[in-house]
Amino acid sequence: MTDLKTDQQGLVPSVAHGAPLPTAGAASGVLSRFEEWVRRSPEAPAVVDGPHCWSYRQLSEAADEAARVLGTRVRPGDLVGVCLDRSAALVVTAVALARIGAVYLPLGPRPGERRIGTVTEDIGVVCLIGDPDVLPDRHRRAEQLALPLPCEGANAAATAVAAFAPPAPGARPAPPGALYAVLTSGSTGRPKAVAVAEPALAALLDWFRHETALAPGDRQSLLIGVAFDPHVLELWAGLTSGAALVPAPDSVRWDPALLTGWWREAGVTVAVTATPMVEPLLDRPWPTDLKLRHMFVGGDRMRRRPGPDVTATVHNAYGPAEATVISTTHAMRACDDDVHTDAAPPIGRPVPGATVVVTDETGRVLPRGEQGELHIGGTGLALGYLDPELTARRFTAPPEDASVGGTDRLYRTGDRVRMLTDGRLEFLGRLDDQVKISGMRIEPAEVEAAFEQDPTVRSAVVTAPRSADGRARLVAHVLPAAGAAPAADRLLAAVRAWLPEQAVPSAVRIVDVFPLDANGKVDRAVLLKREEAPAETVVTVADDDAASESERLILHTVRDLLGRPDTALRDNFTDAGGTSLVVARLLEAVEQETGVRLRAPEVLRQPDLRAVAAVLDKRRGGLK
Repeated sequence: MTDLKTDQQGLVPSVAHGAPLPTAGAASGVLSRFEEWVRRSPEAPAVVDGPHCWSYRQLSEAADEAARVLGTRVRPGDLVGVCLDRSAALVVTAVALARIGAVYLPLGPRPGERRIGTVTEDIGVVCLIGDPDVLPDRHRRAEQLALPLPCEGANAAATAVAAFAPPAPGARPAPPGALYAVLTSGSTGRPKAVAVAEPALAALLDWFRHETALAPGDRQSLLIGVAFDPHVLELWAGLTSGAALVPAPDSVRWDPALLTGWWREAGVTVAVTATPMVEPLLDRPWPTDLKLRHMFVGGDRMRRRPGPDVTATVHNAYGPAEATVISTTHAMRACDDDVHTDAAPPIGRPVPGATVVVTDETGRVLPRGEQGELHIGGTGLALGYLDPELTARRFTAPPEDASVGGTDRLYRTGDRVRMLTDGRLEFLGRLDDQVKISGMRIEPAEVEAAFEQDPTVRSAVVTAPRSADGRARLVAHVLPAAGAAPAADRLLAAVRAWLPEQAVPSAVRIVDVFPLDANGKVDRAVLLKREEAPAETVVTVADDDAASESERLILHTVRDLLGRPDTALRDNFTDAGGTSLVVARLLEAVEQETGVRLRAPEVLRQPDLRAVAAVLDKRRGGLK
């Protein structure tokens, strides 16, 4: 529902309110709703991972045992970093920490050691939970408690410990009342943490269950990367509805062909996934035998609508971590009047309890139809950052001319939007230097700081050129230190320890000097123009004239996807800047050209691109 009051000039202001929140039931909190299902249906499946199944009773008992062990050292309000992948062990850990009252900080199964080092310097993390073999060195040498977590499942760690290294002096604790915290990219070159209270997540889950009718008998996929905040939504959505959570094997996460097959085999009925994964799916004929009813898509601008053959309701969802995962949505169904429209879908209207406001650069509320910055308020707002000064800058009082009801603060998103006359929002891009890569907001300054940790680098500038279809990638322009000659591949390998995968650039350019503007500052526009200009393909006898058909296909496709015309067949895909996110697009391109569907692991584990081509040749030979 929207506010249609006009301003003094008779124009409708860009302010919209979500519907009133539903009346809370007897169990209104996140944990209490889970406990209710433990009592009501203890033998119903709570986690199904291939042949392995845990009932609500078994999950509850395992969480009790983990909480008993952790409770000897972890106290309510303590921040606990969780380095586990999507698995029953991860779910048990989340429930155990909620029962203790500790703050769940999901970091992913293999966070970069240096990134975790900076996090634990700034944030008062009491312990890290994960496989001891992949924990940072400081935590491998620290006191450890063995945890009785399930070790079965496609992504499960064989062993898990809680490693207690003392927080650094001055490290910030979580604010009182926090249920979980997530990391977002920081302009200072260090990640920042956002803390969210239980009522904010509980309100979102109430809406999510109402929107999807998620209930016992349903299967909710556990698909999103663990360090990405929608993971918290999908995990607790299943547990608070009596449905079963189904962890996705890592091999299906970035392969659209495998993903739909897995949805079918696992009987998934509700899914949350990232935009870059969904758009290739929508370019394919929609499978007719899926049980999938609802698919929530977010993290990046959606450039197309689902066609009339898509049987699931597709929700284009928008929301920063600072406003608890989802703030606005636009639902699309095969029966919609605009199903054949080519225009990008809007990000929709605010969810219940949310308020959205569009202002100009001075903070004045704009009339509908004008572009401005999106501000979000309401029940979904996070408690703030663990840094109080940053919280004060980004969570501000509402504009005096905004009719926002009882909302006393708004989060400045930095996103440029337009509110249509009916209250729906169109996403237009960023107002600042932040860029979204496969759903994650990236501060170029954080990536630059990672490169500048290297003593051979004097300074780095990161740009985000876009391809013809609007997809952004990161390119690092590196000025070497005096007398140094850093290699691009070595620098790329080094920054992986500092950055999440989405923030690793696809290419490194070693430069002699940066172009400067009239004010003496680095002219990023010139660097960006160089990258977005059509690149001349580097042709060599070794890599083209003497190459096989498959080698030329792999080489030219990788060059195009990475924006690196100097890539050679001897290069390793990952070292050249390839990620699992780029693999998905490579697989699509190869299949369109040859009819052969490679698998992501087949690409990622090969020593070089020539070996990838050999795998393709072998698969092509098997089709003859």
